[in-house]
Amino acid sequence: MNAAQLQKTLRASQYAEQILNLHTAQLEQDYAIDQFEKSLTTQEMNQRVHQALESITDENAWMRALRILRARLMFRWIWQDANQLISVMALTRELSDFADASIAAAKAFARAPLVAKYGEPIGYNGKTQDLMVIAMGKLGAQELNLSSDIDLIFAFDEQGETNGRKCIDVKQFCILWGQKLIYLLDHITAEGFVFRVDMRLRPWGDGSALAISHAALEKYLSQHGREWERYAWIKARIVEPTKEGEDLLEMTRPFVFRKYVDYSAFEAMREMKAMIEREVQRRNIEDDIKLGAGGIREVEFIVQVFQLIYGGSKLELQDRQCLVSLHHLGEVGLLETEVVAELEDAYLFLRRVEHAIQALNDQQTQSLPAEPDQRNRIVETLGFVDWDSFMQTLDEKRAKVIYQFEHLIKENEPDPLLESFSQLEKRLNDVLDENSKNLVHEFWHGHALKKLPAKAVQRLKAFWPHLIEAILQSDKPQVALVRLMPLVESVMRRTVYLVMLIESKGALQRLVKMATVSPWICEELTHYPVLLDEFLSMDFELPKRKDLEDSLRQQLLRIEIDQVEDQMRVLRLFKKSNVLTVAASDVLAESPLMKVSDALTEIAEVSVNATLHLAYQITAKKHGYPLDADGQRCSLDHNAFAVIGYGKVGGIELGYGSDLDLVFIHYMNEQADTDGLKPISGFEFAMRVAQKFMSLMTTQTLDGRVYEVDTRLRPSGEAGLLVTSLKAFEQYQLKNAWVWEHQALVRARSIAGEQFLREKFEDLRCRVLTQPRDESSVREEVLKMRQKMKDHLGSSKEQKKDGIFHLKQDAGGIVDIEFMAQYAVLAWSGTNADLAHYSDNVRILEDAAKAGRLSSDDASALIHAYLRERAESHRLALANHNMQVSAAEWFDTREVVCNLWQRLIDPTATFALESE
Repeated sequence: MNAAQLQKTLRASQYAEQILNLHTAQLEQDYAIDQFEKSLTTQEMNQRVHQALESITDENAWMRALRILRARLMFRWIWQDANQLISVMALTRELSDFADASIAAAKAFARAPLVAKYGEPIGYNGKTQDLMVIAMGKLGAQELNLSSDIDLIFAFDEQGETNGRKCIDVKQFCILWGQKLIYLLDHITAEGFVFRVDMRLRPWGDGSALAISHAALEKYLSQHGREWERYAWIKARIVEPTKEGEDLLEMTRPFVFRKYVDYSAFEAMREMKAMIEREVQRRNIEDDIKLGAGGIREVEFIVQVFQLIYGGSKLELQDRQCLVSLHHLGEVGLLETEVVAELEDAYLFLRRVEHAIQALNDQQTQSLPAEPDQRNRIVETLGFVDWDSFMQTLDEKRAKVIYQFEHLIKENEPDPLLESFSQLEKRLNDVLDENSKNLVHEFWHGHALKKLPAKAVQRLKAFWPHLIEAILQSDKPQVALVRLMPLVESVMRRTVYLVMLIESKGALQRLVKMATVSPWICEELTHYPVLLDEFLSMDFELPKRKDLEDSLRQQLLRIEIDQVEDQMRVLRLFKKSNVLTVAASDVLAESPLMKVSDALTEIAEVSVNATLHLAYQITAKKHGYPLDADGQRCSLDHNAFAVIGYGKVGGIELGYGSDLDLVFIHYMNEQADTDGLKPISGFEFAMRVAQKFMSLMTTQTLDGRVYEVDTRLRPSGEAGLLVTSLKAFEQYQLKNAWVWEHQALVRARSIAGEQFLREKFEDLRCRVLTQPRDESSVREEVLKMRQKMKDHLGSSKEQKKDGIFHLKQDAGGIVDIEFMAQYAVLAWSGTNADLAHYSDNVRILEDAAKAGRLSSDDASALIHAYLRERAESHRLALANHNMQVSAAEWFDTREVVCNLWQRLIDPTATFALESE
């Protein structure tokens, strides 16, 4: 061995001297391999553990072999650390790899005798159950120190029984399994121990069962999990991962990381921080480089606070390792680059000091020694001249940690710009009418407030001045107050939302602005306060299709196929929260109309796709799969079913309150039976899929509906079947459909289901629309249908006399433009097939100009009028107003539309505002 390095190692560690005396020959063999100059990979570590225990069947011999291996590896690590041949993080990773390999070996050794006695543990699902070992703390993060204990939790997937002659339940089997695993690693023999095992982080702590099922853990976390447990579970990791283990860990993520910025964690983290500060003062542990002020725990706490608060919305912050997450905090702008560098430098130094302390005698301590000899050993190991120079460096680094820790999540100090409560009240009264003043008075003196818990009242009083200040800054304070009061009443028991708004002043200001613009948004938030989670953390960018699909898929994956109520809740909140995001982007970011409509349509399409998948899956689980019309077995990936969107969803022009006009078609063998235990015909299967789809979409629950769905545009309308085969649909469209049904087909588009069937529909649509037609007949039919709509849905004579214009239904309104686009397709696509390509009005009108059927000026004028009227309809929907507007303000736009209507459809039509 290198004499100088050996001497440094032995000065660094009295424990290393003991190992050398006991295992000289083996250590020389170990040193001969690589002179302790290289790191061991995870695979190499696993091989060393395997080789040390290979072929050993006697328990005492097994325990002795693993403890001797641990001593040899400890000598190697102390050598490498003392001679700076290994980085801090490489060392902590190797220590963690050894722990993982030891746990895996102990788990395997402990299982065999239990199986021999009780048989295999079999869950009610028929699968052999595994003991899931969940590593917590430093082992979970793979950051073990030289003398760490290991924090573990034991779990299993599902209850059941063993299949041996002596039968016990799975839980008892796993408890016995875990007890033996602990004994094999923790029990002190003549050779020492492998790892001290700490099980106190398990649900209910000491005194509770040693192993817990997936379902019981999920229930515990959802009903009893505390903030400090969220903090602890950040680092949770499965040793020897399996699908069941990863599923269990995935289940815990929503408990740890809230979906959005978790303002509720601020208060809990402040309480934990205060507790840490009190503990440091009470225990007088300044010399503890882990628990003392500026120590390792404070660096970890700084990182984990940010993880808890922002980890749900910034997935990169969910990493278990302290330094990895610290770097991510810098990358996402939550910590300045200089702060990240200072904290990283302090953390690595503190971890080196920790290793130097623990190397002395293999003791689990982080306290600086008082004895001169031990101090000298640490000084030499760390490369300092004397103890004073070491302490000066240590104090400088701890001071930087202390500064960041003290300034972390500080209590909100009174805003010097925020006026006194009485001044605010006076200013508010100056701008309110009597009704609004009475509203405020009744709120503060009503029964609802008297029933509130004291803490909720306290939070409400803390929130109130912030609300008033934000309202007074708005351009319509009275409107904002009246619209927000019901929302405040609906959330005052769920005070987490009040905390969110206090913590995020920008969110409160946005909420007030939204209230002045849109009572509809306020009503949605009032009825469904859970949407505030989305609203308070949104970035006001329009959602992207892929993000929508990924989000909904992940939410539904967590729900069993028979949990229909949970599926309905997810579908409804997904739709509502994303429509709210679009509305906020519309109002606050002033997103363009076409992009808003695109986003609303994509939300609907993603919802329809997911709902169809669920409906098909639920039906197939009960009845098996049908055959398609070509005799091929259908499946989830080949479902031979399609949903056709008509109207606004077909035309990619959805508004905020739009329902969905849908038609269902299938490509199944209607006579052949499904292949399940309860077979039904292909026809009945298709019907049940459509019925289940309608139920999932339209059933009224506490969370409302996903969408209102109108299926009356199907063949034969309400008298027709809910779902139609492609062949029957084709025959109907070619032989029996009315002209108005072909008009509707112009705005039809496949939006969900089997791709090949969707393509067949698009081909059929094109064939139907491009049939040669007599223009005068088309003109006559279109005019007849338009007049019916005006008579039934347009403004009355009295309303017209009062200067009212129905933006959608009256002459010169949206429907006139839509009918002209539909006329263009039906009348002209026989000789200009490209006109039948698109289903949205804007591109149809553009193509009519390209085909020379409309002048560019006429097409542009119609498009401009259409977009202006649709933009106003969006604004009215957000304001909860109907489509009736002042006719005088729309004269010019209507005149353009009516003049084109006269030239294109009805030469006898006249337009004069005076006549109305």
